[in-house]
Amino acid sequence: MKNLCKTLLPVVLMLLPGFSRADVFKPVPAPNPWADDYRSLSSMENYKSWGTYNVHDPACRKVGDYYYMYSTDAIFAENRQEAAEKGVPMGFIQMRRSADLVNWEFLGWALPEIPAEAVQWVKSNAGGNGAENIWAPYMMPYGDKFRLYYCVSAFGKNTSYIGLAESSSPEGPWELKGCVVRTDESSVMNAIDPSVVVTDDGKWWMHYGSFFGGLYCVELNPATGLPVNAGDQGHLVARRADYSVHNLEAPEIIYHEPSRQYFLFGSYDPLMTTYNVRVGRSDKPEGPFIDFFGKEMSDTTNNFPILTAPYRFDSHDGWVGTAHCGVFTDGEGNYFMAHQGRLASESALMDLHVRRILFTPDGWPVVSPQRYAGVPQRSFSAADLEGEWEIVRIVEPRAERRLEAGQILWGEGALLDGEWNIAQPYTLANAGVIAENKGSWQFDEKNQLLSMTLNGEKINNLIIFAGHDWERRLDTVLFTGLDDQGRSVWGKRTK
Repeated sequence: MKNLCKTLLPVVLMLLPGFSRADVFKPVPAPNPWADDYRSLSSMENYKSWGTYNVHDPACRKVGDYYYMYSTDAIFAENRQEAAEKGVPMGFIQMRRSADLVNWEFLGWALPEIPAEAVQWVKSNAGGNGAENIWAPYMMPYGDKFRLYYCVSAFGKNTSYIGLAESSSPEGPWELKGCVVRTDESSVMNAIDPSVVVTDDGKWWMHYGSFFGGLYCVELNPATGLPVNAGDQGHLVARRADYSVHNLEAPEIIYHEPSRQYFLFGSYDPLMTTYNVRVGRSDKPEGPFIDFFGKEMSDTTNNFPILTAPYRFDSHDGWVGTAHCGVFTDGEGNYFMAHQGRLASESALMDLHVRRILFTPDGWPVVSPQRYAGVPQRSFSAADLEGEWEIVRIVEPRAERRLEAGQILWGEGALLDGEWNIAQPYTLANAGVIAENKGSWQFDEKNQLLSMTLNGEKINNLIIFAGHDWERRLDTVLFTGLDDQGRSVWGKRTK
């Protein structure tokens, strides 16, 4: 009997209220990989320290041991005179690389100048204006070559040019290969923000466009990287109803092999504030793309799911402008999203955000509530989820703003009341209870899926995984998923 009691005692203790097993997970203090505020590194001579800073319109692809990222040359504290005096290029494509998606090396600029043919097209069709920067690059491998698509435009006009350059290395040097698509004020679309996908049978499709007419898709010749039919501007795949108050831009097209679906990501609303990412899917690269509610993205309905939007967890100023995404894989079946994030306290500061993408049981992509920091993955038990959490509900912007060229007017760079998606505290207690009568929760340990009834609303199939809490400097457990309205639901355990 004495030996039996010794055997049963640990089991009895584990059943007592408040008992804590030594191996139950708790958030662990861990430093952030880098600081969010880079004002101390913002002067032009510090450009080699801009690994995760001054990132705007990123596109990323893994080549060999490195992830290569290309982005618009947007710079906080830009000073062209200082740049010229110190021999720092400006206005061209920024290049970076990383071995781990956390630490990034700034490689410099892809092109030595804005291509003359693009400059001539834009200036001659925009009254001598524009063509001061290269925007929204996108890189694709082809055989033993690498193709770099780039954009030159005049701000506030659809006078734009998508060009192509090639190199034998993802780091260049790049040789110009010509024009892919160009538009002027007589065009219904805007030749900007390219993204390319390749089908199983080797066909190439490029998606591009903006609030000028919506997003378009054109077939490319794989041998040249240019349109199959010279001068073809493609067909409409996504649009919005009223571009005086609604922005749409930055298409990103990917193929998800497990589901055999093509996903088209797009960015809504003004980039300095309520910028947010939506997505639709199709079994064909050229569409039609269907949203969460079965609506075609080419009609004028606002589409769902909504994946990112301005948000604020406790202990941080929060992030705005969280869109214009690049989506890519690590070659091992894991998907990631890269986008700009602008500090709410100084929205001209542009930090790189890389997030894991996961897929819900019904096949929709969702993103991590936290930036990727290389935390190893593991499985969790129900006991591991018991503790204090912050939960954010990502919803669409409620206000309609006057827009100029798809962006809010100068001087309107702050969020309005009610536009923040702010974290709320909850405690997941034992026995599947959410404290203070706020609801209940259940955990499917086999599939690592959390379901909750939160303030009377049922939310199913939230994906549980490990990650880093940047605001509190912890390695912790996170969740992401969608509610029944196609709105993202994010959570992190804080204690």
